[in-house]
Amino acid sequence: MFREISVDRIIDAHSHLGDILEPNGGALIEQHGIVKQRVLDPVDVSERALHAGPVVLGKFLYRLGCRWVTRAERARNATATLENLTRSLDENSISHTVVLPIPPYVRFDDLSRAAAKEPRLLPFTGVDYTRDVDPASALDADVNAGARGLKLHPIIQNVPLTSPRTRAAVAAFARHGLPVLFHCGVSSYYLGRDRVRERPSNGAIPDAVALVRDFPQVNFIAGHAGLFEVYDVIKLLAGFPNVAVDTSFQSVATVRELLAAFGPERVLFASDWPFGNCLPAIAIARSACMGDAGLERRILFENAAERLKLD
Repeated sequence: MFREISVDRIIDAHSHLGDILEPNGGALIEQHGIVKQRVLDPVDVSERALHAGPVVLGKFLYRLGCRWVTRAERARNATATLENLTRSLDENSISHTVVLPIPPYVRFDDLSRAAAKEPRLLPFTGVDYTRDVDPASALDADVNAGARGLKLHPIIQNVPLTSPRTRAAVAAFARHGLPVLFHCGVSSYYLGRDRVRERPSNGAIPDAVALVRDFPQVNFIAGHAGLFEVYDVIKLLAGFPNVAVDTSFQSVATVRELLAAFGPERVLFASDWPFGNCLPAIAIARSACMGDAGLERRILFENAAERLKLD
């Protein structure tokens, strides 16, 4: 089903460590022997099919089975240990992976400590909206300590991309010339009474337009290329040269459409591990390149390396 990778190096532009949904989520990183809880997992079914099928149908099925998808994603989130991520990197010959924090649950410091043990990790920093701190000094300190970019998650953090605090953080971070990756697409992460902690509509694509327009000097990455709102991403964001997309959860057909809309230089391979598995994500990216080895290298490695300023 999945073919062997032909490129020498692969950078996963979107992955996670720790429990990004609950307080003290960084404590999960160093745990050992963690396996996924046995639950009905629609994501696994979709991955086996390489997320094939009409986007409209996928969106309808997601809404219909949102509770089961959310349970499965939460079970995957609970496996985000350094031990499990290292095993995934080894099994899939991934040379580096971007690990993304979501303060206050997982912070840059949590990821930095893990990166000191595993050099293939490229930690990003984030904005802790629960603390009243100067964003410039906090972000400067993290970049000086090795942060490779900035992550924003308007749904889990429950702060829209239009927020003045978000804009202030992006303005402060712009001086570093590093990428800003924002979650893109309407999705859910909590169940029952906990759903008051999130606002799925914060992932809607129009919220991103003003941000990327007003900061043309910042290289943005639209996470998941908008999930089921991928065509809104193409329509509203492809015209901004400072916006790239990552391929996590997109099908072969939609990755090809993203390549046509954004160009080969603005599409980055990503899995969103542990929410997505690396093997099918790599297979999707390779299939979308249709045997073009140069395009494979660009999507799987070079685009991310350039944005992350890797040697």
